[in-house]
Amino acid sequence: MKTSSALLAALLVGLALVSCGDGGDDGTTGQGGGYDRGAGEKPVKPDAPSVPEIVVRDGAPVGGVAELEFDAGDTIRFSVSSDAADEVHVHGYDLEEVVPAGGAARFSFPADIEGIFEVELHHGEEQIAELRVNP
Repeated sequence: MKTSSALLAALLVGLALVSCGDGGDDGTTGQGGGYDRGAGEKPVKPDAPSVPEIVVRDGAPVGGVAELEFDAGDTIRFSVSSDAADEVHVHGYDLEEVVPAGGAARFSFPADIEGIFEVELHHGEEQIAELRVNP
């Protein structure tokens, strides 16, 4: 009888250890309960920075002259769409892009000159944006 009591006690201890085990060494508990490290979840990607769009209609910027502000070292990005063909000129940086009628011109360049610059339609001589590059 003594042997069967000892055997029963050992069996109960063994069952208790199995049910309290962590199911592995990956930081998660066995079946049910415990915490989850997010296994299987993909990391969330930050949203890409938005690119300002200047819309030109009847030779003038919709909503008035756009204010574009960047810090030195940033990448300046913006686009200009227009209902009429023209050239967009960025003063100070001396950049020009053709904007076709109904199309868009896209700009992307380093902010390596500090100051305040006009962005204008070349043929219409209309200012469409003020570009500010901070130190």
